[in-house]
Amino acid sequence: MTYTKEEIMQYMEEEDVKFIRLMFRDAFGVQKNISIMPTELKKAFEGGIGINARRIPGFEKSETAELYLVPDPETITVLPWRPESGRVVRMYCDVCGPDRTPQKNDTRVMLKNAIEHAKKEGIEFKFGSKSEFYLFKLDDEGNRTEIPYDDAGYMDIAPLDMGENIRREICLTIEKMGLRPERSHHEQGPGQNEIDFHHGEPLTAADQMSTFMMAVQTIAGRNGLYADFSPVPIKDMPGNGYHINMYASDSEGNDVCRYAAAGILDKIREITLFLNPSENSYRRFGTNTAPDRINWTAEGETSLMHVSEKLGGIRAELRSPDALSNPYLAYSILIEAGLYGIKNKLELPTETGDENLLPQSLKEAREIAAKSEFIKGIVPEDIFDEYMG
Repeated sequence: MTYTKEEIMQYMEEEDVKFIRLMFRDAFGVQKNISIMPTELKKAFEGGIGINARRIPGFEKSETAELYLVPDPETITVLPWRPESGRVVRMYCDVCGPDRTPQKNDTRVMLKNAIEHAKKEGIEFKFGSKSEFYLFKLDDEGNRTEIPYDDAGYMDIAPLDMGENIRREICLTIEKMGLRPERSHHEQGPGQNEIDFHHGEPLTAADQMSTFMMAVQTIAGRNGLYADFSPVPIKDMPGNGYHINMYASDSEGNDVCRYAAAGILDKIREITLFLNPSENSYRRFGTNTAPDRINWTAEGETSLMHVSEKLGGIRAELRSPDALSNPYLAYSILIEAGLYGIKNKLELPTETGDENLLPQSLKEAREIAAKSEFIKGIVPEDIFDEYMG
């Protein structure tokens, strides 16, 4: 639902809101926030709330130390796990300069620019996600242990699946926060879970992924558990994937997703660094059902991409990313690679196994990205430097 700034100001007073969390992400997608009182909200909308940006990865080289968080009123949501009396709400923000110009190094702004580029080309993208995570027990002092919450396997049920009630609580919570969860189940690994939610326009989808991860980690903690989204939480056990579903159509309603998928496959080695930003990311490739080769199928467990016709059009599911990636940056790059494929009307290669490998290490991914003119044309220099280490 869309709210005006005036409606939000009125809401703060009527619903006893006491704290407003202004949230944003750094270059690597780590969520950051600052809390303000309702009396500061008008100032935030009109001029932004100042932060010391040079302490935030991606903004260390900004021309001025003080940058400003300007909240997006359309992203307001109550944090359901906080008390109803003295409510806490959250809004996502754009990071702006002293003249309130959005900063190109803000990956949320970067995604907005990619969406605008697609719009000028007459293309509309939509994204959805499937995200896996492990639940680990905490010790008596609240520290994470290496003990999974259960020993269940793929799609097991209670009592083997001890995460059933946790997933239920997560789904009900994110539904209150405006997300549309579609399905949830136990995954292959001990204590491993998956929750999928409905696709939407790219900025909303990235905001939703941020909301989802915050909700999962919060609810896990409230239940005496730790939620781990990392690529390989347990050695020799299935890793956590962040499968990204993509739809694409032109201004006449024609489905152009196959061209977009071909563009992504063509650029995948160049963009992998930003979809898989940790050394641990590459330990997941080629294990269990995680891909390590550049291929696609209409069906199949281990291919890099699934391209299939579903209700509502063709869907391309990219299976290599992991949730340590920044969703705003990832979607920005996927849009640009998709536009490359659409503009050049690239065709998908033969549906078969491909001997070409994804990068096999963070070092290799960096080397490939460093030589990519495509990446240099779309990723701001300061963000690029952060990922190059």
